[in-house]
Amino acid sequence: MKYILVTGGVISGIGKGIIASSVGTILKSCGLHVTAIKIDPYINIDAGTFSPYEHVVPHITDAIQDWVMKQAKVPVDDDGMEPQVCVIELGGTVGDIESMPFIEAFRQFQFKAKRENFCNIHVSLVPQPSATGEQKTKPTQNSVRELRGLGISPDLIMCRCSTPLDNSVKEKISMFCHVQPEQVICVHDVSSIYRVPLLLEDQGVVNYFCRRLDLPIESRPRKMLTKWKEMSDRSDRLLEHCSIALVGKYTKFSDSYASVIKALEHSALAISQKLEVKYIDSADLEPATLQEEPVKYHEAWQKLCSADGILVPGGFGVRGTEGKMHAISWARKQKKPFLGVCLGMQLAVCEFARNVLGWADANSTEFDPESKHPVVIDMPEHNPGQMGGTMRLGKRRTIFKTKSSILRKLYGDADHVDERHRHRFEVNPELKQHFEEKGFHFVGQDMEGERMEIIELEDHPYFVGVQYHPEFTSRPIKPSPPYFGLLLAAAGKLHSYLQKGCRLSPRYEAQALNCI
Repeated sequence: MKYILVTGGVISGIGKGIIASSVGTILKSCGLHVTAIKIDPYINIDAGTFSPYEHVVPHITDAIQDWVMKQAKVPVDDDGMEPQVCVIELGGTVGDIESMPFIEAFRQFQFKAKRENFCNIHVSLVPQPSATGEQKTKPTQNSVRELRGLGISPDLIMCRCSTPLDNSVKEKISMFCHVQPEQVICVHDVSSIYRVPLLLEDQGVVNYFCRRLDLPIESRPRKMLTKWKEMSDRSDRLLEHCSIALVGKYTKFSDSYASVIKALEHSALAISQKLEVKYIDSADLEPATLQEEPVKYHEAWQKLCSADGILVPGGFGVRGTEGKMHAISWARKQKKPFLGVCLGMQLAVCEFARNVLGWADANSTEFDPESKHPVVIDMPEHNPGQMGGTMRLGKRRTIFKTKSSILRKLYGDADHVDERHRHRFEVNPELKQHFEEKGFHFVGQDMEGERMEIIELEDHPYFVGVQYHPEFTSRPIKPSPPYFGLLLAAAGKLHSYLQKGCRLSPRYEAQALNCI
């Protein structure tokens, strides 16, 4: 097993994740079996309970060396083959107190794995102050010195910068960071993140790994990378626009919904549409905002009404939930394409119960424990009041209960799907019949038939809710079916797509499907 550790310095959010996944992409294009591990250094029983304003992406922390070696061997490809390369992204910034135990773990791990099986990519920032326009190397020098002082020497220094590095700057980093110039890789700003793998490939990263890790790579044309280039080129030429209103609680910081936005982008690219995301704070849609800040209220509703589709993602807490239900109600009545994810699905159930079934106080016990119509309830195994470590997590199987389901068709007419979950509340199964009688169908359930996983509404172009998080399995060349369906419906192409046996028109086939 070969291990590639990706660390970061100078600032957080520098792009370690994109570089780690880009390295995985170009190695996979060489025919290697590649897996990845993300390690979050935050000391917390459940990092997923952080507010996105505190920390963006939830992951689970565990840096025991034996655990890493065990996880690296778990097959991730459809052929079930054991991975040959494991790319490990260590979150945080070198020098942070939170990451110290993990840096020490990998300092020891490099000797356990042996030099020919372990290498480090250090991602650093090369700022370019507008006053002088000069690219500054000192932050990178300091960051590498810090990493070396902790016992890890970088094999590749990937420099994040706004413009391509000057040769003199590369040589300076080489000299003062004790690496060869070809080990200094420029990762400058590009038109889209999908160009990053191509950027690394052009600078000989694959050839370096071949020599450094003795990887079994044949010198032959790489079909996957060719398709990747075609997809990247196409993303720069998109002319048609499609807008999605994202109604959430953390919209002041777009990275709060990073996985969701990427899933939307993947789907939009697949049908050659340029995505426009309209961020709407759900609280701005509520009547209280009309009284206190009417301008903000009307602006929020104008955004919602002018969007081609509506997405209500997951979240926690009561704030803004009424606004989300107002958005869901509008999508249902106006037959506007809608996708609800996790909490978004649960609130769609609440909205339908209130406005169609006539249960005015219908709610989730998360928000109103005393509701006479608890349509969303605590999971039986959940301990009420305890937040950390109590969620239903990981990949779970969902069984389709009908062959007429739109989502089933989008999944390739599969009998079941395996998707990742992250929730502690669920739809009350005892009330299922009341919804079904009114055309609100639970078309997907768990293997025991006790948990409601997928909802679809009759006589609506696309009104879908899923309890799981499909954005976690979306890929640039394989978009998530629920998000893909939302974009198809928003672009007015879903009906023809389904009529043609889940195939796009010849025009889109030529532009897109050769890259999927």
